Amino acid sequence: MGKITIGSFEDFEKYIGQELGVSDYHQITQEQINQFAVATIDHQWIHTDPERAKKEGAFGDTIAHGYLTLSLVPYLWDQVIHVNNLKMMVNYGIESLRFAQAVLVNNEVRLNANLKNVVNLRGTVKAEVNVKLEIKDQKKPAFTGVLVFLYHFQS
Repeated sequence: MGKITIGSFEDFEKYIGQELGVSDYHQITQEQINQFAVATIDHQWIHTDPERAKKEGAFGDTIAHGYLTLSLVPYLWDQVIHVNNLKMMVNYGIESLRFAQAVLVNNEVRLNANLKNVVNLRGTVKAEVNVKLEIKDQKKPAFTGVLVFLYHFQS
């Protein structure tokens, strides 16, 4: 399934209850984990100390921060959907989010998105999207949730 193109509320409406698409896989590297730790000032050893994580950690290696995996959504979302005629898009919120499984260093993840609902708010489209961050070769996803975006189309 290729990237879908949306240009209006009516285009979104056609996909309610349907899969919007799946992104490519993205590999989580130790360098990316370390850079996220610096950016967020979260240097917990389960993320940044490979030797200690292998010896003392519950996962046998370092793991990505949960919020690092969540922060990949814009990058991966862009691989699923292209919106034409767009004035502005805003990340409006998260209705629910559950981190279901740790993402180990060098795991590959991808976003799976399904359109839960859209509402036309006087010209602004509120899209509620069921998302799942899948981990390659794992049954359980890294997280599941409902993300809410606001799309402001050109007049």
